[in-house]
Amino acid sequence: MELFRRSWREWLGDLGATGAAVLLGWVLLRGTVEDLPAGETISVPRDMLAGGVTCVLLLLFRRRYPVALAVVMIFAQWAATSALGTAAIAMYSLAMLRPWRIALPIAGASLALIILLFRVLSAEPDFREGAILFALIYAVLVTTGMLVRSQRQLIASLRERARAAETEQRLRVEEARLLERERIAREMHDVLAHRISLLAVHAGALEYRPDMAADQREAAGVIRQSAYEAMEDLREVIGVLRHDAPGADPERPQPTLADVAALVRESRRAGGRVTLAENVPEPGRVPDRVGRHAYRIVQEGLTNARKHAPDAEVTVSLDAGADLDIEIVNAVPPGPSAPSLPGSGAGLVGLAERVALLGGTLEHGRTPGGRFRLRARLPLGNAHVPGTGGKGDVHGELL
Repeated sequence: MELFRRSWREWLGDLGATGAAVLLGWVLLRGTVEDLPAGETISVPRDMLAGGVTCVLLLLFRRRYPVALAVVMIFAQWAATSALGTAAIAMYSLAMLRPWRIALPIAGASLALIILLFRVLSAEPDFREGAILFALIYAVLVTTGMLVRSQRQLIASLRERARAAETEQRLRVEEARLLERERIAREMHDVLAHRISLLAVHAGALEYRPDMAADQREAAGVIRQSAYEAMEDLREVIGVLRHDAPGADPERPQPTLADVAALVRESRRAGGRVTLAENVPEPGRVPDRVGRHAYRIVQEGLTNARKHAPDAEVTVSLDAGADLDIEIVNAVPPGPSAPSLPGSGAGLVGLAERVALLGGTLEHGRTPGGRFRLRARLPLGNAHVPGTGGKGDVHGELL
């Protein structure tokens, strides 16, 4: 039953090809009957029956066995005039479904036998007319079949490229997420290493104070030793994410919200027109982890502006209320943009990872006024408040 397993589009195409074969065979049979010399006859019913059998073969086997069908049609057209139409459509199907190296020799052999048949049965003028007519029919059908095959191959190639591009884009986005998570993990390592080392130093100072009780001195020693062990465990766990050269400082200082102004000044020195609108009345309410991510968001926003709108004015807004609102807005250049720096579009993916880590929201896109806006809202619910001893901040970093 494999012969009948086709889509409705394939069935429609097969029926159309069979209908064309029937029509062409009927025209050729009728013309032959009208041009017969006196005294010669053709059994039209027998001829039409043989042509009908060839049309059934064409309908059933043109897709699965185009080569075998074309070879059979070469000999079938000798038995019935109406089979000439089926043979011509079979050559078209062969050119459409198989490479030209296979289609052209078989179509040439079929045309040569037809010309030989006309040479034997027709007079000189009729022979020339019939040979030219069938040569044109075969040339048109075989060329059309080859063009259809080339178009289908081109469409299939474009679809494959589109699928490959989609797969590559998904992999690029996933890689960007992983890289951003590694970067965040390295930053967390630097922050935690700094805090645990401070804890160990203070515990060591308490351990060697002469006025400390013995039990308190022992407890301070346990705290100091535990802090050192925690440092070693942290280095082992996060060490696989490190790609620094040997001897590099593992506790590099991380940027905070206070460094955004320096970042803006650096962009101005590079030629950018950047305006900073900062409304953070209580900088102490912004935890270091939030300030660090805010710095990265502003940094990515300025980088995107330099890439896609190098001459546009950029406005950076920081507003600290219940949440920290960050907004970077720049004009979109009209018309085709000038060549910009290459980019994969993965920077916003990394920002989404950072914002999601803090439980915030991220929006980006064009505004109705023809500008591009990047906006992030970072919650300050677990902010460090001066005077609390830093507990809220340490707890937030561990989370």
